[in-house]
Amino acid sequence: MEYAYISAIGQDSHRFEHEIDIENKIMLGGIEIPNNRKLAANSDGDVILHALTNAISGFTTVNVLGYSADKLCLEQGITDSRVYLAEALSHMGDSTICHVSVSVECLVPKLKPHIPAIRSSIAKLLALPETSVGITATTGERLTGPGRGEGISVFAVITVKKPL
Repeated sequence: MEYAYISAIGQDSHRFEHEIDIENKIMLGGIEIPNNRKLAANSDGDVILHALTNAISGFTTVNVLGYSADKLCLEQGITDSRVYLAEALSHMGDSTICHVSVSVECLVPKLKPHIPAIRSSIAKLLALPETSVGITATTGERLTGPGRGEGISVFAVITVKKPL
């Protein structure tokens, strides 16, 4: 069988809420991470899973965030971004994701100690080997809001294997 290999990109960002509490946690890549400020969002605000969901939507052309995810979140109270990712994956048909690259820009939290757990979580959610999930993090030299600690911005690129 012949295949086409197609790339798609997704992006998402969320601003931090103003309230500071050392007990706060945020979700990134399906992993709970301590952070003194929560992300402003209707859902759990998992910007990594949102960017991945948007990348899948870029491939399938079925928009999930802002559409079916809003119904799940606002009407049914489902705030778990893993559910939105699963919804996007349900539109893949016979195509499969074979590689993911995620780039996170933020000043806080420091992601280096969390990257292995995030990679593992994403690999499980997408049924990929961990070696097919790349994650990088940068402060962007504080040139943008996320780099100055105002929130988190994520770009995700997926490579999809599509039967011809």
